[in-house]
Amino acid sequence: MNSPILQLLVLAGIAIFLILRLKSVLGTRDGFEGQPRTKPVERAGERHGFEVIEGGPDHDIIDNVPEDSDAAAALAEMKRIEPDFGVTDFIQGARGAYEMILMAFERGTLDEVTPFLSPDVYEAFAEVVDARQQQGLTVEAEFVGVRHISIGDARFDSDARRAEIDVHYVGELITVVRDANGEIVEGEPGRSKRQKDSWTYERIMGSGDPNWRLVATGE
Repeated sequence: MNSPILQLLVLAGIAIFLILRLKSVLGTRDGFEGQPRTKPVERAGERHGFEVIEGGPDHDIIDNVPEDSDAAAALAEMKRIEPDFGVTDFIQGARGAYEMILMAFERGTLDEVTPFLSPDVYEAFAEVVDARQQQGLTVEAEFVGVRHISIGDARFDSDARRAEIDVHYVGELITVVRDANGEIVEGEPGRSKRQKDSWTYERIMGSGDPNWRLVATGE
């Protein structure tokens, strides 16, 4: 046997050895084996054998006021009297009420929001509207949006079931005030301004009237 043939046989033997060695280490894949399995995702409350305990913190409350505050306790009492009451839902309603009431005040159309105002607040707003009209002033108003809204405080009278919630706003609007001759005396067209307001809403929980009424205003 000549040398080239011998070398070829040696190389073939080495190749076969390497193939068998690789198969023993890596294994083989025959046909469809599916996707590699991954570790199942642990569900909340199931990891490490722990279970979710009912009656924990009410995030509808503590996401809006400090957990151990008087306001949190008051809101919890409101929800106890009226289980359908939600703090987050209230805030959304207060956002819409702010625009509706503020624009009615600026435009002098308070009759549109009478059901949402206490008699005292309505009278105070009406005095300002009447004074503007007597001076021949007109207001052009455009609501831009609510830049911030939060609950400042909450109180609950359990005997009367009277709930009060203070809401802090930062609103942005465009207002232009013109005199009887149409001259601008305040504001600038197209230029918005921000204003801070603190409004207090009141309602009897568990009553048939779903409306919260604005009972006080401030900055």
